[in-house]
Amino acid sequence: METNVADLQNKIGYKFNDTALLYKALTHTSYTNENKMKKNDSNERLEFLGDAILELISSEYLFDNYPDMDEGYLTKLRAALVSEKPLSIVAKQIGLGDYIFLSKGEDLNGGRMRPSITSDAVEALLGAIYLDGGIDNARKFVYKYIVNDIENKELFVDSKTNLQELIQKYKLGELNYKMIRESGPDHNKEYVYSCCIGDKEIGRGKGNTKKGAEQEAAYNAIISLKKKQK
Repeated sequence: METNVADLQNKIGYKFNDTALLYKALTHTSYTNENKMKKNDSNERLEFLGDAILELISSEYLFDNYPDMDEGYLTKLRAALVSEKPLSIVAKQIGLGDYIFLSKGEDLNGGRMRPSITSDAVEALLGAIYLDGGIDNARKFVYKYIVNDIENKELFVDSKTNLQELIQKYKLGELNYKMIRESGPDHNKEYVYSCCIGDKEIGRGKGNTKKGAEQEAAYNAIISLKKKQK
């Protein structure tokens, strides 16, 4: 396997003692299957660990910094922070997709930009940082990339409801969602949805579920409407 992991380490501000962990974090199952490697040579186990570490650190952060939030809202906000879309944005920020090891077919089909793949890789990377450098280094990564920009990421708690309330507040018209495209095999569908006021598109999103695509479309619509209000 060849990739410039030194460049990636410079980007994230963490240098691995054991670069084998970093390589594993970057190895998608499609690559291990194509190259007849062992199943556990992929990043799935590190993703499992990273998911748990992320939930712990983000919970700690929200508990310490939002003392007036009740348990229910803390749970929703944490779910928003660690969901596929925000994590795929993190992956895009650090260019993680460029470093992931994919099968030739997955690569040709746009796997490097697929949120389901890149968000999983972020969790795997976090798991690798934790194993290599401990909880403090894992916390630094989460604080730097994942729990930052809370104001915008909070919109992921329920973008569709937030958008509906915004549209009703300013009496902008009737909101509706339309499916633009459905593609991919049954086990890995991708949906593209737009949300519209009447016939005018105000946001577009994609996801592995219809609900996820609608939520992203609503989120992008909120961001667009807020910019216009400034």
